[in-house]
Formats: sequence, structure tokens, C-alpha cells
Amino acid sequence: MRQPEVTLRDLYRHHAESAHKQSTRRGLWAAVFVYLVFSISDIWLIGDVAPYTVTARFTISIIMLFALEFQVRRPSSADAIDSTAAIALICAYVGWLIPSMMSEHSVVMSYYMVFGAIFMMSVNLFFNFPFRISVVASGIILVIFLSGLVWFPNVGYSYKFTFGLFCISCFIFTSYVNWKLNQERFNVFLNALEAKAQHRQAAERGEALLRLSHTDPLTGLANRRAIDNRLRDVWREWQQAGRTFAIILVDVDFFKRYNDYYGHLDGDKCLVLVAEALRTLAEKHKASVGRFGGEEFILLAHVESEQQTAEVCEALRRAVEDLGLLHEQRRDGTSKVTVSVGAAFTADHTLSKVEKLIHQADRALYSAKASGRNCVKLFHINDPNNRDDGENIAALLKIAVPQGLVSMVYQPLQDVTTGKTCGYEALMRLKMSDGAFLSPALFIPAAERSGAIVGLGQWALRRVCEELLVTNLAPVASVNVSPLQLKTPGFVAFVAETLDEFGISGDRLAFEITEGQDMEIHSSLLRCISDLRALGIKIWLDDFGTGFAGLSWLRLIDFDCIKIDKSFLHDCDTRRGCAMLDDILRLARNRGATILVEGVETEEQFELMHRLKIDLMQGYYVGRPAPATSLRPIRPVRKLVVVSG
Repeated sequence: MRQPEVTLRDLYRHHAESAHKQSTRRGLWAAVFVYLVFSISDIWLIGDVAPYTVTARFTISIIMLFALEFQVRRPSSADAIDSTAAIALICAYVGWLIPSMMSEHSVVMSYYMVFGAIFMMSVNLFFNFPFRISVVASGIILVIFLSGLVWFPNVGYSYKFTFGLFCISCFIFTSYVNWKLNQERFNVFLNALEAKAQHRQAAERGEALLRLSHTDPLTGLANRRAIDNRLRDVWREWQQAGRTFAIILVDVDFFKRYNDYYGHLDGDKCLVLVAEALRTLAEKHKASVGRFGGEEFILLAHVESEQQTAEVCEALRRAVEDLGLLHEQRRDGTSKVTVSVGAAFTADHTLSKVEKLIHQADRALYSAKASGRNCVKLFHINDPNNRDDGENIAALLKIAVPQGLVSMVYQPLQDVTTGKTCGYEALMRLKMSDGAFLSPALFIPAAERSGAIVGLGQWALRRVCEELLVTNLAPVASVNVSPLQLKTPGFVAFVAETLDEFGISGDRLAFEITEGQDMEIHSSLLRCISDLRALGIKIWLDDFGTGFAGLSWLRLIDFDCIKIDKSFLHDCDTRRGCAMLDDILRLARNRGATILVEGVETEEQFELMHRLKIDLMQGYYVGRPAPATSLRPIRPVRKLVVVSG
């Protein structure tokens, strides 16, 4: 039990030794100055021995200051310097007392002698001496004082007793105060030490939490947030300093089949092994690697040419193939795990946004998959497979409906108050000829640019009526409507004919509108929305706050419901993100619209919806998109307008 105490005491003595030595040095210089100034009192009160006392004062002062400065420059320990200062005070007292006792002015000296207590108080209070030094030094001064008092002639015993008692009292009280001060200094040191340790632990915990917030929990690689931050850094370096780099996307081939056949546990092991292979190669090339989502990984590599980019990509592909992980569910003649690699190099200096470069890498990855997988593709502007959303998608859209490549799935909407499903959001899915599904983020913009969205929209509306509303699987449903459809002549008439054909009232439908690129609000669009309302159809605003849905839409159109983009909910793990969501909710509520928040994926987000008193919510935690054949009929909880994504 004594070892920690000894260790702390030693640490206390050494933690601020330099400052303590300087404090003692300044204190002794100040004491010497006062000591020499008292020469005036000697001349005035005991002038007969003043030459001796003044000489003693100056002699002792010079010697002790010389000794002190010698120790400071040597350098010596703080204890040694404290001891020198204590000895200086004792010598100063003795050097003054002995010649002063020889004065003929005994009456004056009998009073003047009491000033010796000042030396004792200086030792205990003026300096920050350790208790052991101060008590020894002040004890020596006390003995000298009492000895002089006994020897002092021509005074009575009452005088000697009174002054002796005074001096002993000074010794006791000042020593006690010195002891208390030393204890307080030690306690302050302990508190500071503890505070420093807590601060260090808090900093370490903060760093650990920061690492966790930027780390994928499965693979240990950087997560999407961390890689986005790194991506902005390398983009800035390229923009400002011309340091070229490549974005490389790596996708595990047929991973869904692997996961379904071998199980999620082996699927996770597969991703971990692939991630480790990518990490090893990334370290070799001094690249940043992260998990981009699901079975997709991303690398940011500083390279100087497309040739070097291709070499890095091929090394990545070969590293995963060399793992030799068995994959028996492939139907392409390969029986092991491989990856498709797509990359984009910063050769095009006209790029204005980093998202464009990511899109190029994604198109290259799509090209690699379309080329049979287990290969590398680099984005080239003149490559037909890499053209912006490719003519391949446009061609696919032309045959999607006749060949049954397009389908609908439905994601439930939940009433936050009742906790029950009150409708469905209709989502379109497009399947490629090889059976793989194409992301809506790719084919919807392509459909809008090619005009195919009009035909797809008409098909989607009819399919929702057939699958969901006529069968009474849901009281209400929603269909996503492009502003391009709203501008199409005869759109309202087609909607009215469809409702009449299926015998459905308009209030069972909601059209969700997302502002498209280069789309302005014209009077014709506003008239179309007004005519739709006359049919009973509700109008909802999708992706509010993301930059797609402008405030001008909110200003000019009275939306029945405003759908908050999931990115604002997912950013609520930060104070700034919470404040942003709160601002958006206040703005939406001021318009008197129903509030729907998408992207509810965790229990914490689910509980947050209740605390914020949101009207409707959707997300994987509430329910995943599913075909109509998997749905069970629901009864209407309240009259609702529904969304579409």
C-alpha cells in the first residue's frame, strides 16, 4: 500500500522541478533585497553596532546569492536549492543577531530582537519549502532566538518568558501552516494528475469512437463516410495541385448466390478475406480502400496514367482470384470467387464534380459485369459501353415492357401513431437480360432523357391499380411521377381513363413528384397538378431537402405531404445533423403538410420518429419492398396519401 504513495510523492517532487527552482531563486533575491533594506533600521536603532551588522548583511547576501546562482547553473536539484535558501536565511539571522546583541542600546534591542520571528515566518510562509526543510530551518532559528533571549542582559524573566512564548507560538503556527500548504499543493497536484488522466482517457475514447464511426464493422476497412471524406481530399489535391488519381470500384461476382448457398456467416467470411486481399494490395500501392456498400469496395489510388490504373486494377482482380475461394453456384464456368473491377482516371480536366468521376467508375464497373465479369474495365468516353448511362440502357428500356423485364415491388408505409401499415409505395424494378437487376438510379434518369419514362409511367400506373388497388391489398398506394410526365399532353386524361377503367376513386392514389434536372415550374405544369387534384389524387413532394426539390416548388405548390430524404435521418448521429433535420421539419410543418421520413433502418431511428412526432415513416426497419404476391391485405387506418420513391 505504500508503494503508490511513494511513487506519487516522487512524481510530485519532480513534476514541476524547474518552476520550483526558479520560484525559490526569485524568493531569495527578494528576501535579500528586504534584508539589505533593513540596514536602515540598524543605523537608526542600533547605530553603535550598525557598521558590523550592515557589513554582515552585505557579506552574507553576496555569499549566499553566489552559492544560489552557482547551483542554479550547475544545475542542482530543487531540494538542494531549497536547502541553500534555508541555510541563507539561518546565516542571515545569525549574522545579524550576534553583532546586534552587542549594542549598548539594550532597551531598543530588546524590542528590535522580536524581528527575528520574521526569519522564521519567511522559512515557513514566504518560500515554498518542503515541510521537512522548513521545520528544520525554522527550528534552528527558534533555538538561536531562544539562546539569544536567555543570554540577553538587563531584561527580566517576564520579558524572556513572554517573547520566548511568542517565538515558540510563531514556530508552531507557521510550521502548521507550512504543513497544510504542502498538503494542499500535493492535493492540487493529485487533482491535476487525475484530471489529466481523465482528459487523456476521454481523448482516447473519442479517438476510438471516431475510428469506429469511420470503420466498417465487418471488414475493418474504411466505411462509406470515411471514404467520402478521403475522396474529397484527393479531389481537392487534383483540383489545386494537379495530383492525378483513380477511383477503382470492385464488386464480388455473383455474391448473392454465394450468400444464399453457403449462408450469411460464410458470406461474411468471404467479404472479410476479399477485404484483406484488397487492403494488402492497397498498402503496397499507398492507396485508400474502403467498403462502398454490400459486396462492393472502392480504392482511391494516386496514379499518373491510365496504364498505371489498369495495372493496379488487374493486380486487384488477380489478388482476389488467387485466394481460391470456392464458389459452386456460378453458372459461367468458373468455380471460385472473383471480382469485377471498374475504374475512372482523372484524365478529363473538364470534370466539375467528384460525383461525375464516381459515375464514370460505376459505368466502367457495369461494363465489366456486362463483359462476363472477372475482368477489368476503364472508363473511356468513346467506349459505347461507357457512354453516359449507355445506349445499352436506352435499348433495354425499349424492350423492357414487351419482354417482361420490368416489374413492381411495394414498400409499406407505417403510421407512426398507430404503428400499423396504412399504404404502400410503388417501386419499379428493371431486370437485364442476364437476370441481374439494374439500379433505378441508372435507368430512371436514362428513361427521362430518352422519353421512355412516359410509357413506363403509364405501365406502372396500370400495374399498381391491377396488383394493389383492385385486389384491395391496400386502401391507398403511390406512384412516382416524373415532371416530364406532367408536361406530356393528355397525361391527366390517361389517368382519368385508368381510374374509370378499374373503378378506382382518385383518393386511393398519390403522385409523388421529384424535381428533375433542367425542369422549371411552368403554368402548364401547375394546371396539370390542379387537374389531378380535381380527380382526388394527392400530390406529394419527394426527396425534400436534397437539392433536387427546390424551395420554389414548395412555394408554388401546396403539397399534401412532404417526404424527407433519408440522408437527413442518417445524419442524426451528429448534433449538426439533428439541427438540420429539425429545421427541415419546422419548414415542412409550417406548410401544413403531412410529414413522411424515409430510411428508418434501426430501432434508434424508429424511436426517434416517435419522439419527433412524425406522421408517417418507411424503411427497412418498417418493411422491405416486396412483390404484390407477398403482401397481405390491410385495412385503412385513416385517409392517407402515399408516396413513391
